Amino acid sequence: MDSALDWHRLHFAFTITFHYLFPQLTMGLALLIVVLKTMALGTGGERYNRAARFWARIFAINFALGVVTGIPMEFQFGTSWARFSKVAGGVIGQTLAMEGVFSFFLESSFLGLFLFGEKRLGKAGHWMAAFLVFLGSWLSGYLIVATNAWMQHPTGYASTGTGDLVLAGFWALVLNPWALWQYAHTMLGSVVTASFVMASVGAFYLIAGRHADHGRTFVRVGVISGLAACLLLLFPTGDGQGKLIARHQPVKLAAMEGLFETQQGAPIAIMGQPDTEKRRLDNPFLIPRMLSFITYQRWSAEVKGLDHFPRDEWPDNVPLLFYSFHIMVGLGTIFIALMGLAAFALWRGRLYDAKSLLWALMLAAPFPYIANTAGWLTAELGRQPWLIYGLMRTSEGSSRAVSAGNTLFTLIGFMGLYAALGILFLFLVEREIEHGPQAAPDR
Repeated sequence: MDSALDWHRLHFAFTITFHYLFPQLTMGLALLIVVLKTMALGTGGERYNRAARFWARIFAINFALGVVTGIPMEFQFGTSWARFSKVAGGVIGQTLAMEGVFSFFLESSFLGLFLFGEKRLGKAGHWMAAFLVFLGSWLSGYLIVATNAWMQHPTGYASTGTGDLVLAGFWALVLNPWALWQYAHTMLGSVVTASFVMASVGAFYLIAGRHADHGRTFVRVGVISGLAACLLLLFPTGDGQGKLIARHQPVKLAAMEGLFETQQGAPIAIMGQPDTEKRRLDNPFLIPRMLSFITYQRWSAEVKGLDHFPRDEWPDNVPLLFYSFHIMVGLGTIFIALMGLAAFALWRGRLYDAKSLLWALMLAAPFPYIANTAGWLTAELGRQPWLIYGLMRTSEGSSRAVSAGNTLFTLIGFMGLYAALGILFLFLVEREIEHGPQAAPDR
């Protein structure tokens, strides 16, 4: 870690990882708030309105922290990654600008109306405000994912005589097939996070014997939505994205699976420790032929291993990529099992009194954050050594004018500031949970 490039990468990784802790909850909550408002309209029950207002306050706290931590990333494009910005700005500037001008203002404007305008908007108008917050949030997610998807699988661009890239096809950019699968997978991941957080808070209320009606509502909505999202993460979105990786980034697939040698009837590795020097997977636990079948629907299909590719095209950190991928998949499997058990108990009418399941739901809240972070690590580590896949290497995109010392100095400052913001966030959310769902004051 003595080069400026290494520090630039670490700085941006820290900034974006911390930032994404907040949008993944707001995007998922945006959908669940609409669900609660729809239930309120359908039943006329004030309980669901109170529940929606409660989660809107949590949403607002997350939204504010997301804005504060997201703005510095825009500046890092022009500081640490100036050469990348110069080359790719003519393409990704479109989606990034649209995200700020359209979706951000849509989301923030109607969030204010939802929080402070219920009496004036009426029931239908308040539901519409919730829906437009959801629309803005999910549109924002799409435009950001489309930007990242272009870096994974460039489409709709042309090269100028100076080597810079410009937009040649707007629809090719925003309807990139990589973006469609990645977006579905990402948004379902956010729904999983929101569902687990909602179920966790509901379980806490039931265990503590407080706000029991709302606790049951939170657990029921969280478990049902969480199980559906977990299953859809597995199939079709996870499967669809895996097939894209096999087709367009086969070296990434090999590294994710710890497959060092090309094989027909390749096994899937449940666990193991990649040894890149000896080019083998130590202590593997394998399911024979399963990788070939999952990837190509043929038990004897050939899957290219890392030996098929030049060493300088391998992902930079194969062990970390392998572990990130397996943490994501392992936690996803646990999520399906937990939500499946909770849904079965809910169907049998026993969940609200099942202390062990309620404790499991309450303590599970942090793990979707870990799974989502591991998923993004898998996506970004697997793209290396490319910044724009097949077009621009990561080493070619960083700024020559920002030294390692300057980057380390600002990284230390960011860590201190973000630690303070994290403490503030936990304090504000804990205060809202302690306060609980309440009737809205007259406005």
